Amino acid sequence: MRARSIGLVLCVLCSASTVRAQVRVHPTGVNVNVQSATTVFLTYGGLAGYVPAESFWCGELMPATPAIGLQCDPATLFGSLPARYDLSRSSGTGGFTDIMSIPPSVARRAYQAAAAGAASDFFYVRRFQSVSGGPDQYVAVTCRLTGGGARVPFALTNVDVRFDVQTPVLFVRPGTTPPRLTAEIAFNGTGTLRGRWEVVLPGEAPPEDFDLITEGTLPAELRGTQRRFTEIERFNVFLPPTGRFTLAGPDPSRLPATIEGGYMILLRVEATDDKEGDTDLGSVGAGSGVLHTGAVAGFPMPVLRYFVGAGSSELTAALSRLEVRLTAPLDEAEAPPDEPIRFSWEPDPRAALYRLEVQSSPGTTLAEALLPAGTTAYVAPVWLAERADARPVRWRIHVIDATGSSVARSDWRALRWRTGG
Repeated sequence: MRARSIGLVLCVLCSASTVRAQVRVHPTGVNVNVQSATTVFLTYGGLAGYVPAESFWCGELMPATPAIGLQCDPATLFGSLPARYDLSRSSGTGGFTDIMSIPPSVARRAYQAAAAGAASDFFYVRRFQSVSGGPDQYVAVTCRLTGGGARVPFALTNVDVRFDVQTPVLFVRPGTTPPRLTAEIAFNGTGTLRGRWEVVLPGEAPPEDFDLITEGTLPAELRGTQRRFTEIERFNVFLPPTGRFTLAGPDPSRLPATIEGGYMILLRVEATDDKEGDTDLGSVGAGSGVLHTGAVAGFPMPVLRYFVGAGSSELTAALSRLEVRLTAPLDEAEAPPDEPIRFSWEPDPRAALYRLEVQSSPGTTLAEALLPAGTTAYVAPVWLAERADARPVRWRIHVIDATGSSVARSDWRALRWRTGG
């Protein structure tokens, strides 16, 4: 006899007093993504005298006698909740919040079992232990295999926040504008992604993992207790059931870069309505009303760091190659030693000044010139070759903005002096 029939018989035979004493859960059944991770917000109630214990996924259930309820059939175990994904916590009076994060490996095993002829649903079972010597209780949630579309609870399964230009450590000169940033988001279901971008300023205590959890992952009494930081910009976008979305970051001009030190950009996601995943607190005796759990996530949101100061990063060279282009002379060009040399470059819209730098091969500066915005060429004096003692030189252009900071520069170009006729 299959577990579903066994469960029906047991429920018919059990007394009303036992039913009232049982730990309850909502929702009791959910759709899950067969191809990827799935995260679901579960609320348990009726825990008076009980504490939560371990939990497992399995393909079949069996009577838990002498305990109460149905437990996993050991022959059909798919896995247990990884410790790093355990965000469960007590909630309200006699309540318990469990963030069921199903790893892709468990979904894959469930799919393989279904492909071999088993039922297309499986179970998440948590054990509750009595603190007074009473029988244990097992509470099961049915997980139905589907795609990751609109009928799956709206949950974030992966978030990657990055600047448009990749660099291990991003340094920004004081008064300059950091590059643009985006958040690559993988998700299940469909719903409204609503929240805000915040920044942690130098000297402020950094956020803890609790502060970085999405609001939809927290029980009702903890919402609104996370630390708030300086808000930069808000967002409110609807995500169709496509599974992936690129969220544009805040306007870079709004990112602070005046005080030297380390900054942290935070992605703060607020809870939204989601009928596929919302939990009814009243149905399990853990409160009243419906708790919205849209945009639940089984992990803290990542942070993005940048530093304001005199340091340098790979970003500097990348911007130089991409945005400051020299036109003449060409690299390794030969010039007559008795004629002026004309250096030229393409204009840069950020420039308030250009600085031309000419060095000898050992790195000694031979000549410098500050030129106003709009200038795209400079004719060096004839004595440059003499000062270089006829040895090869190298030259480049710096772009200086209105604050006096160098925001970009070109690559070095080599210049040689023509010899003979």
